[in-house]
This record gives sequence, structure tokens and C-alpha cells, in this order.
Amino acid sequence: MDLAQLREQIDEIDAGIVELYEKRMEVCKNVAEYKISTGKKVFDSAREQEKLEKVKAMVRDDFNRHGVEELFEQLMSMSRKMQYRLLAQNGSMGRLPFIAVDELDTGKARVVFQGSEGSYSQEAMKKFFGGNVNSFHVQTFRDAMSAIEEGSADFAVLPIENSTAGIVSEIYDLLVEFENYIVGEQIIEIRHCLLALPDAEKEDIRTVYSHPQSLMQCARYLQGYDWQQISMKNNAFAAGKVARDMDKTQAAIAGEHAAEAYGLKVLERDINQSDTNSTRFIVVSNQKVFKKDAGKISICFEVPHRSGSLYHMLSHFIYNNLNMCKIESRPIEDRNWEYRFFIDFEGNLADEAVKNALRGLRDETRNMKILGNY
Repeated sequence: MDLAQLREQIDEIDAGIVELYEKRMEVCKNVAEYKISTGKKVFDSAREQEKLEKVKAMVRDDFNRHGVEELFEQLMSMSRKMQYRLLAQNGSMGRLPFIAVDELDTGKARVVFQGSEGSYSQEAMKKFFGGNVNSFHVQTFRDAMSAIEEGSADFAVLPIENSTAGIVSEIYDLLVEFENYIVGEQIIEIRHCLLALPDAEKEDIRTVYSHPQSLMQCARYLQGYDWQQISMKNNAFAAGKVARDMDKTQAAIAGEHAAEAYGLKVLERDINQSDTNSTRFIVVSNQKVFKKDAGKISICFEVPHRSGSLYHMLSHFIYNNLNMCKIESRPIEDRNWEYRFFIDFEGNLADEAVKNALRGLRDETRNMKILGNY
């Protein structure tokens, strides 16, 4: 037989597979209707595992056995997604515990940021809330999260990601630990400057203070000078130290905003090696609210530690035509080599496609949490 004849045979077999697939999905609709009427959960892990063992036992060849297992995993996945859709159409999905609002209530809000006067966090806060915002600052990210959880602040502004240095891993861990939620974001262009006392010149400098990431981002510039580099908790603290010590051999790497806050002189601007260096800040509240025009959702979840687990979870985004913007993983404490996944995707909690995806993820993952819609 030539290739054309073989392809004809495959086409005939494929037509039969499609016909059987449609018959199978029709029966699955009846299963969904039964589950809707009885309140039974869509995802039955024990039943699916039993089914997989049965179909694998029908195949003698190891290669085909693996293929059959993967095929039926996909068939059952499609069945579940169809059932979630029917649940939504039937109004059986349940309401998400988030309230849609036209605007965030920021009029008399008190806002906390980590760091000190002149920090990039303060700059992000002022861009989001306006220059006259009622604010205070704290030493650590945990202090900021505690402030909004206990109600001494209405919002917190926290850095979560830098375009060159990557994620701020502590923020991801705190979002899981605290019952606080992302309600907004602000991106700030990072333009590092070399700051010193008003009477200092570049020739006077012997020591430079800054956050470790800022020192790294300016490494190419700093290589040209024989200066001692000392890490600080953040850039604004470094600028404050230079101002307090009144030592013109000291300099700080920070933003121009810090120079204004501490009365320092800008010796040189834009010393970071990347022209596109930006930091994304999140605005966090202890209220489960989202703006009606919000377009990004952040979630986290855990998956069973076995082959294909994450792949099957991500299929919910594909099936519901949702665009995933970002995925990160963080190790789970006290569980070696197991990870929690953080995902950002486009959508609004009021969208049916989003509800379908979240329902499936809630049933099939462990400890899923909606971190916010903003």
C-alpha cells in the first residue's frame, strides 16, 4: 500500500474516533446533569484513576499503554471542563467571595509603604494615590502586611517584581500567609542616581551605599571606580545615612526622589546599565474587592507531586481561552521539593470563562487562593 492509501485508512479511523468522542461527550452531559441534581463534585480522583488502570490493562504494548493513558487523561479532562461549563450555565458554580466596585475607596485612605522617605515605594505610592496621600512607612514588608491586616492602614504599596532583578520572593510568601488581596498595581521606571552631600564631588567619594540589587544593577558603572560598596536595607536608607553622617566621602545610589527628600546632590543620573529597568508595585488591601474594569487576576495553588500535574492545571487556561501573563514557583515550607505556583492571567472575576477556569482549578488543585483582581 502506498502513502496515500495509508492516509485514507487513518482518515477513516479518525472519523470513527470523532464520532465516538461526540457520543462520549453526550453521555458526559447526562453525568453532569446528574451531578447538578445531586450536588456531587465534578472531579472524582479515585474514579478517574480506576478508569485509567482499566484502559491501560487493555493494552499489551508499553508504548501504547502510555499513549492510551495520556489519551484518556485528556478525554476525562475535556469531560470535566464541559461539566464545569454546564454547572455555570445552570447557576451552580457558587459566588466568588469578592465584591465588584466602581472605584477603590481611596479618599480618606491611610497608606503604608516599606522603607523610608525618598524610597521608590513612596514614589509608587504617590503616583497611585496622589501627592497628598495620608501615609506612613515601616521597616519590613511583614510590618506593612500586618498594618493592613490589623486595620492601622487601608492599603499597602509593596514591590513585587523588577524587570532586571526578578521577583521579590518574600512578597509572594506573605501574600499566601496573610488574608490580604491585590487591588491595584503601579509600575515605576527605575533611574538610579549617584547622590552625595551638596559640597561633595565625584573625586571625593570612597564608599557607596545602596540596596544589593541596586548595586548589582549599577555594576557596570561602579566597575570604573575603586569605591567600597556596602549593602543597605533599601536605597532610601542609604541616602538617609549619607545625609546624617555628613561625610562627603560617602555616596548613595538611589532615585532623584531620595535626593529631594534628604537634601543631597545628584552627582550623576541614570547610572543603571539597563535603560528599561522598571519595578512593579502592588497595592494591597484586607478587603476582597475588585474594580469592575479590572483586567488581571493573580492566583496561587499547589499540585500533587507527580508527573503531568501542572500541565493538567494549565489546561484550564487554554480551554477557557485565557491568556496567562506570568508563572512563578516558590518552595513549600517543610515539604522538600514541593512547590506552590503563582499565576497572573488576563481576565475579570465577573467573566464566565474566568469562573469556569477557577472552578476547575479549585476542584483539582490544593489550597488555591485568589490573590486579587486588579
